[in-house]
Amino acid sequence: MSKKLAAILAGATLLAGAASAQTTLRIQTHQSPESVSGQLVREFVEQVEAMSGGSLDIEMFYSSAVVASAETFGAAATGILDCDMTNASYQTGLNPAFQFVADTMGGYDTPLQYLSWISQGGGREAINELYNANGMEFVGAYLGGQESMNSTAPIAGIEDLKGWKFRSPPGMESEIFAELGATPVVMDFTEIFTALETEIIDGADASTLANNVGLGIYDIAKHTTFPGFHSMSSDHLACNKTVWDGLEPAQQAILHSAMDTLAMNLMMRTIVQNGEALTALPEKGVTIYDWSAEDRAAFRKAAISRWDVWAEKSPEAKTMVESHKAFLKRIGLGQDSDS
Repeated sequence: MSKKLAAILAGATLLAGAASAQTTLRIQTHQSPESVSGQLVREFVEQVEAMSGGSLDIEMFYSSAVVASAETFGAAATGILDCDMTNASYQTGLNPAFQFVADTMGGYDTPLQYLSWISQGGGREAINELYNANGMEFVGAYLGGQESMNSTAPIAGIEDLKGWKFRSPPGMESEIFAELGATPVVMDFTEIFTALETEIIDGADASTLANNVGLGIYDIAKHTTFPGFHSMSSDHLACNKTVWDGLEPAQQAILHSAMDTLAMNLMMRTIVQNGEALTALPEKGVTIYDWSAEDRAAFRKAAISRWDVWAEKSPEAKTMVESHKAFLKRIGLGQDSDS
């Protein structure tokens, strides 16, 4: 009996050890914890930990606390971090194809269209062909919607872009705006507020109307565009491939599910909070500009014209462009993609 009891106790100890085993994922985001996206990232962390029963613990670093935003992907690929929760645009120097994961610029009209490309249009496979080659696994994407430009000077239409010095993310966007007469300045997401405050820049392409409010940008920049039209940047969760492959299938499924929840929550919250911001901002002295159909068309034409240029930069970029164009046609948005 004593031998049986010892065996039972030993088995129970092993089971308890397995149940208490915990994997910690060190993840960095460029979002501040106060921003709309940052708040939802925190909810993502809580959801993952709850759904996994504690087997997944996430140590989240906000506002690029460990390395600069542009270095996060590489830091995860080399094991300094486990996962990157920033934006693929920071990696366009590594391969131009990353641009078409981050922001197609003039492509999709809504977040759901872009997410549909990922899940229904072969986007996930195309992305992971690129990411896996760089030691990473694409887990999911989240985006609120079209972004609003902000400025310390009027920005009522395309003519106001001439000489406009603004923060731009790296990649294709800088080329498009430069072609239209603006002076894009590539800088880290976390530097925008200080750069505006010290008049290093006149404005910024930062995020959606609601997110810009959360960042405090409209305390300084009293001019903005809405509805947005120029950019719909998508942040991602991408993990070190070895780390990802080492997770249990159930843990991988939890991360996929939590990313889907994050994406949907961000879309819904952006709709609500953009509406609230739209009502409140004029009372704070902010002027809102809805660009004319002609100005929007001029920007869209300039944006789409860069797609084929970028498609020639690498075989992977060409694959991405062809994938997007095929899906745009499939969902009835392809008329501009061949121009």
